[in-house]
Amino acid sequence: MGKRRVIRFEYSLTEGRVRQENVELSDIADFTMRAFSLGTRMADINAVGTSATLMISSKGKETFLCKNSGNGSGIKKDGDAAPQRESAPPLDREKKRLLSGGEEFLKVLGVSDDSGRVHDKKQAKFRQISRFCEHIRDAVKYLPKDGIINVCDMCCGKSYLSFAAYHCLTEIFGRDVSMTCIDIKKSVIDFCAEKAEKLGYRSMKFICGDVSNFNPGRDVHLVISLHACDTATDAVLDFAVRNRASVILSTPCCQHEMFHIMNSPPLDFAARYSVIKQKICSAATDALRLCRLEAEGYKTDAVEFTDPEDTPKNTLLRAVIRKGYDFTSKDAVKKAEYYRESYRFMTGLDAPRLYLGNFDKIIKS
Repeated sequence: MGKRRVIRFEYSLTEGRVRQENVELSDIADFTMRAFSLGTRMADINAVGTSATLMISSKGKETFLCKNSGNGSGIKKDGDAAPQRESAPPLDREKKRLLSGGEEFLKVLGVSDDSGRVHDKKQAKFRQISRFCEHIRDAVKYLPKDGIINVCDMCCGKSYLSFAAYHCLTEIFGRDVSMTCIDIKKSVIDFCAEKAEKLGYRSMKFICGDVSNFNPGRDVHLVISLHACDTATDAVLDFAVRNRASVILSTPCCQHEMFHIMNSPPLDFAARYSVIKQKICSAATDALRLCRLEAEGYKTDAVEFTDPEDTPKNTLLRAVIRKGYDFTSKDAVKKAEYYRESYRFMTGLDAPRLYLGNFDKIIKS
């Protein structure tokens, strides 16, 4: 096959995000007309040695500005040396990922076929798994430098991310791992245990049970949880805090609890609309979870888990423990009070209903 000739278009989206798309040269005219018909008013065009800007005013007036490198006029003068042709990187190159698609665990889980090709219907799942591996890569520096890394996947479901984390830590980073995966559904536990045995992942253990009652009996270094529903996420966070996990990676979903107890008069103008209230409660619940983790001695942030087009439940809560955190310090007391005030603002309640564990001792002190 001959080399494709494409032009890369990059859209500026909300929240500082961008989206890129490669367009065949033969489709440029149609693509451009479609883009401007959807409301685009300005486009920057960049090529090797040349840049241009196309602007369309609200009244439809078109302005096209072009600037060439060199003498700036774009016109070659007598005696001018012929411009040196620069080489540009190919635009249709594949994005580098930690996973290729040919990994054995992806084949066993049905994400890829025997040749290592990702199934069309599993492309979104593969991108999700690949992105999660990048989050694992970012977390490795906060885990023990030697010895066995103890990992718990709470509410693991079919454990796509459990297998991905195990593969990354053992095969890519060369670490010894002991992983425990827990879910209340026996059918998925049996399914995952069978896959782990087939893969020879002997350090993966699957338990059918309630995460609230699980006692690991050893240090916990990494806690992961994908889409634990509603307050199950809080049970996961409580488990991680009680066991002083080094790193927490949690993607919540279905934040219904706050919807039923929200009582915040300053937000009534928005909360009177059910759909908007649900969005407020989802965001506030996750923000309160992060506030609680801060009070528990963790450094926290929230990031997009993967491409928003792949899943609407896309907020990843990340927390890294602050070693030697002093719960009696002014900073700790301030963080606890900040959480308590924030919780009261949303619910009108003093006692935390969603969040358990050591934090109860903090707010009562």
